[in-house]
Amino acid sequence: MSNDRPNAWPPGNQGGWPAPTPSAAPLPAPADGSAAWAPRTAGTGPLPAVTERGPVQRDSGMLTGPPQPVAAGPAAPAYGVPPQVQAAPLPAAATGANPYDPTVSAYAAPQVAAPVAQGPTPPPYTPPSAPQPARHPLEAAYSVVERIRARVRAAVRGRDEVVELVIMAMLADGHVLLEDFPGSGKTTLAKALGDALEVEQRADHIVAMRRVQFTPDLLPSDITGTTIFDPATNQFYFRPGPVFAHILLADEINRTSPKVQAALLEAMGEKQATIDNTTHRLDDLFFVVATQNPLDLAGTFPLPSAQLDRFLFKIRMTHIDKASELDVLHSIRERRDTGAGKLPKVTRDEVVLARKAIEQNIHVAPEVLETLVDIAAATRADERIMLGVSTRSLVLAVPALQARALSLHRGFVSPEDIEALAVPLFAHRMEMAPGIDDTAAVIRDCIRGPLEALTRRTFKR
Repeated sequence: MSNDRPNAWPPGNQGGWPAPTPSAAPLPAPADGSAAWAPRTAGTGPLPAVTERGPVQRDSGMLTGPPQPVAAGPAAPAYGVPPQVQAAPLPAAATGANPYDPTVSAYAAPQVAAPVAQGPTPPPYTPPSAPQPARHPLEAAYSVVERIRARVRAAVRGRDEVVELVIMAMLADGHVLLEDFPGSGKTTLAKALGDALEVEQRADHIVAMRRVQFTPDLLPSDITGTTIFDPATNQFYFRPGPVFAHILLADEINRTSPKVQAALLEAMGEKQATIDNTTHRLDDLFFVVATQNPLDLAGTFPLPSAQLDRFLFKIRMTHIDKASELDVLHSIRERRDTGAGKLPKVTRDEVVLARKAIEQNIHVAPEVLETLVDIAAATRADERIMLGVSTRSLVLAVPALQARALSLHRGFVSPEDIEALAVPLFAHRMEMAPGIDDTAAVIRDCIRGPLEALTRRTFKR
């Protein structure tokens, strides 16, 4: 057989292409009587469905036989007629039918899916911000100082230096003894400091502030607490005293008996109270603000030197100036109605954490410690002083210097801190010789030499 094939299908299969031998029965005629292969006019409707396939023979890789019809689909629009927009058909798998079944049209009518419930609109995407640097512990401690300072100054006018010393003593874990004439604002200062603390509900019955008016007939159990018998339960139970507080105002402490003063001495020094042979721990924030009146000393009990040494500062409060007194008179209604109510308070935990931050982060150079030792030696060698400062006073002086550095927003102790705190730190711890009344002048003479030596060493470095 020749390999030359005509370029077109010869009409009537003429020209050498043999007619195919049918291998199957012909397709039945359509039910409407039309020819199975009759030419169609555009737009006359869909093709009839095909149920059987026609005969197919292969010859040298070419299909022979009549063309196979395509599965019925939508009718094509006539020429010139714009097509109608139709929805895209769903795949056979989406309608639940077998995609390999030849009797199922791929263009079957799509099924409408059930509406999906719309959830909340997600927020717009925001790129992650750069990590914020960790806050330094001293910044949090300084924030505590600022809040306490603002609240106390709002209640006490004209006593800024005294307010600063009281705040330093509380942050240094010490106690304060205020000495001045009646009506100078000692009790108001202590109450304002107690109001600066946030009230917290505690299971150990510790409150923010307590006040005790000391009198000659006061008993130690009136300060520390006592055990009381309950007839209903036939048991004893402990009732805590005023020392179970964050801040204790001991008003006119020199008017009570020495045994009451000794009970308070244990609470101040050891932060514990012993009642009926049972020791009870006080709060870590236990802070005593004691007051005493230098007048009317008849019938009073002066504090012994051992108990005076328990106080970090002894502050002598003097009369305020004219402008401050006018400010007090003009702000009577304002301080009574509002006071410092709108200013933020501090919590007990914030103060305790501030103490730890001061101890761990305020730098104390070895030269500063050496200067403190030299000052103590100078007070012991001075002829005007019968009893110089003790070693315990030097131990208590270090956190006081650190607290002052923090109040001035510094991270180190400087010679200026020693000069500013020397008098309130050491004046009440020394016994002066007879005829020497100006204790502050003696202290300034004792610290002058060590401070000059410290300054010279600082300049050399």
